[in-house]
Amino acid sequence: MISISFNPVSNNKLYIQIYNQILSEIQSGAFQVGDKLPAERELCEQFGVSRVPIRQALSALDLNGFIYSRQGEGVYVKQVQVENSQSTFLTESASPEDIVEARMNIEPLIIRFAALRATEEDIKDLRATINKMEEETNAGIYVPETDEALHNGIAKASHNDLFISIMAAISNAMKQQEMWKFIRDRTVTRPDYREVNFDEHKLLINAIEKHDAEEAERIMNFHMENLYDRYWKG
Repeated sequence: MISISFNPVSNNKLYIQIYNQILSEIQSGAFQVGDKLPAERELCEQFGVSRVPIRQALSALDLNGFIYSRQGEGVYVKQVQVENSQSTFLTESASPEDIVEARMNIEPLIIRFAALRATEEDIKDLRATINKMEEETNAGIYVPETDEALHNGIAKASHNDLFISIMAAISNAMKQQEMWKFIRDRTVTRPDYREVNFDEHKLLINAIEKHDAEEAERIMNFHMENLYDRYWKG
């Protein structure tokens, strides 16, 4: 295994710092395609954190196509650069209306499969993310990266690679669309919407924990309808 030393991280958005450090090493050439990353325990020791932010960072790297996992073997580098493909162009040109329309129709289906297929590890990761969102809500802040991590985590729990890729594309579209950021900042960042937003996400995770596909789909439809109302009527 390649010997790489990572720097300990501060408390601010741990998984993003971890993601950026690992990605930097991959793109610098320290890791080549097919190389194995250090084990979770070793990453925890080097970064000075628990397994939760390590898993969140690795999930994000997986979602963005940089790494992949082999069950029982570890995590390996898939590619060192993400190509500027036609799909990237399409996400850049997506309007806020495109984003909401796609989410309203796709995410209820994704969560149905997540509720049916989620493993104990999936549920553990989702619990960790919803707990983080609760802490942020109680502290009076909204962190879009946590919201994104939760929805991408739901897609990951569906165990469908296309669903995972679709949610990654939607996430990229939201990051690239300045108008989306403007609409988001005047709605879910408000105290009244922030608390409702957390409550809806908590219900989503509860339904997945119960493996109740019907309930999960119903709540996601409700959440998406509320999202539409908040963004366009708020």
